[in-house]
Amino acid sequence: MCVNEVGYGPAVADGPLAGLRVLDIGTRIAAPFCAGLLGEQGADVIKVEQPGTGDFMRGIGPFDGGYSLFWAVEGRGRRSLTLDLRRPEGQDVFRRLAATADVVVENFRPGTLERWGIGPGDCEERIVWVRISGYGQDGPYAERPGLDRTGIAAGGLLHLTGYPDRPPVRVGVTISDYLTGTFAAHAAVSALYGRDRKEGGKGVVIDAALYGATLRILEWTLAAYDRLGVVRNREGNRLANSAPLDNFATADGGCVCIVAGSDANFARLCAAMDRTDLPEDPRFATLADRAAHGDEINGIVADWAAARPAADVEAACLAHAVPVASAYTVADIFDDPHMAARGDIVTVDDPVLGPVRQQAPFPRVGRPVAPTGAPRLGEHSRAVLREVLALDDATVDRLESDGII
Repeated sequence: MCVNEVGYGPAVADGPLAGLRVLDIGTRIAAPFCAGLLGEQGADVIKVEQPGTGDFMRGIGPFDGGYSLFWAVEGRGRRSLTLDLRRPEGQDVFRRLAATADVVVENFRPGTLERWGIGPGDCEERIVWVRISGYGQDGPYAERPGLDRTGIAAGGLLHLTGYPDRPPVRVGVTISDYLTGTFAAHAAVSALYGRDRKEGGKGVVIDAALYGATLRILEWTLAAYDRLGVVRNREGNRLANSAPLDNFATADGGCVCIVAGSDANFARLCAAMDRTDLPEDPRFATLADRAAHGDEINGIVADWAAARPAADVEAACLAHAVPVASAYTVADIFDDPHMAARGDIVTVDDPVLGPVRQQAPFPRVGRPVAPTGAPRLGEHSRAVLREVLALDDATVDRLESDGII
């Protein structure tokens, strides 16, 4: 196994966002992922969770001895404070915590925080608010419930995923959640930069909808409908405007992605296949010709790949500088020497399981820092309340006995 973590620093907040405080009051994936990205760059992330139950992700499998591995990844890099935001005293504690924060990240149904008296209008003006929801903070759909699947459906991605003669299929991960969290983290850093450039700068509200993040990545889809009346549809692994390009099955049961649409890459692929006659075929002379005869040229490449093991197909392509990659399983990722050399897998010290290897922070900013493990529910409640709000032990004891924390 080629796991290598050379270059990772200690699990301390010494990144470019060191000194920044983020309150993560979200659940599931999108909002916590946004906060986690800020944490991976050094921010102090305090996760506020409902006493007794905590984040929904704590109960999602797969499990190792009853402990969620999903949570072990998505909960990392933050401290856990339990606090009942539905009760007045919990709301008061939250407002005091928010006064010390730079960013608040949440994904409650629009209007919920306002009803509880802890929305942007109830807190310090300097706070940057990241508000993640299914359909946004306003508009006729604002109060609809929304999750990842509704985000890819309403955002137009689901319709494009799969084969044209079958119903659409989802992407293999919760992509609209992760996209929304990524866009929101970028926006939060931009908002902080804008706030801190001027004296007395104020925060802003970042309105990040799951469907909106999906909509933003639809390439030329909207422009083509607007100008040409084209309704883009599913194309499977092919592209209507480029060939040869596909995920090609190999003799050993593998699958290799080859991207050779341009004239230069097509000529290289032909050399790799020992078919230097193909560029002279009028059906394949230009990109437009190959796209018009995509079935034929992809079929030729498919036959060539099907007669060889995946490693041989990849080696032949790489020898001629053809863009190629095998479809990795997670076992392949763990065994890959390039990912090992770059430290793409890092060991996180989980407080329940101990060392857990998982994906490293991305992208790299300076010296990488290994994240801290996902906290136990309420693990840092007392420390946070003493450190941040200077509450004494008697007050913390009372909050605990009253079920506020």
